Amino acid sequence: MTARKSRGRQSRSQLVNYLRDSYFDRTSRPIYALAYLLGFLVLYEFGTILINPESLNQSLSGLQNRVVAFLWVQELLGLAGFRGRLLWVATPLVVIIILLALQFTSRTRWTVNVKDFVPMTVECIALTVPLLVLSLLVNTKPVSKQTAAASVQAGPVVLAAGGASEAQAPVAGQEPVTPLEVAVVTGIGAGIYEELVFRLILICLLMMLFQDLVGLNRSYSILFSVVISAVAFSAHHHVLFLGGRFGALEPFQWQPFIFRMLAGAYFAMLFAFRGFGITAGTHAFYDIIAAVLKTVFLAPPA
Repeated sequence: MTARKSRGRQSRSQLVNYLRDSYFDRTSRPIYALAYLLGFLVLYEFGTILINPESLNQSLSGLQNRVVAFLWVQELLGLAGFRGRLLWVATPLVVIIILLALQFTSRTRWTVNVKDFVPMTVECIALTVPLLVLSLLVNTKPVSKQTAAASVQAGPVVLAAGGASEAQAPVAGQEPVTPLEVAVVTGIGAGIYEELVFRLILICLLMMLFQDLVGLNRSYSILFSVVISAVAFSAHHHVLFLGGRFGALEPFQWQPFIFRMLAGAYFAMLFAFRGFGITAGTHAFYDIIAAVLKTVFLAPPA
């Protein structure tokens, strides 16, 4: 009976139960997600400060080069009374606390083998390939260097000067920041915070709604949760909701909207099969690779 309950408890968080203590079992655990993504969290926070040093002291509405999902978390913390630098520290702590809570309730082992981080990175990079191929297939225009680079961009939604990701104007004593550096930093943030909001939080809430409150069976609950989260993920690249107000971001076009919706469904399935760590890592590496491809294909000639 105990073993059956244990299997049932694990199956609520993922669709596949792997061989105990195998690579796939270990790296699906929340403690692995926390340990693996900790470096990403640090890179995003300090990378943002290096890009825009004043961001540490700015108000929520004045932040630049911040992922919108990150700002949503900050907005909720602001309602709870967090301000200034305390807000800056508390935001990544939300990710840490959620993953620690999930690890505790999962009742799986807390040990982490750092050697697994190398194959995890290889796996994340390999899992970006279907997205890169899909981005080219969804783009129906003739593929040139320019269109190929543009088609791989389903980049993170960031709040920057003018409402888009861009390099900051250099200040005295500071090296100018390139668009690639901005894109890499914000891509890391998107991998963590967009997956936190649209997969870890939204899908879990939708599953509770459809399965526990509405009474749908598990298959339909998963289907509806994945579709709704994917549509919401794509839509938030076009419509901004922050501070209780709606605003426009990227102009709506069907091709990027469909691609991002399919990408959202892909990330949802990764989340179900491989857990939060691999999903967030894949998302971050995809955004980084897309940014590099954009730089390579669209860079002005020397």
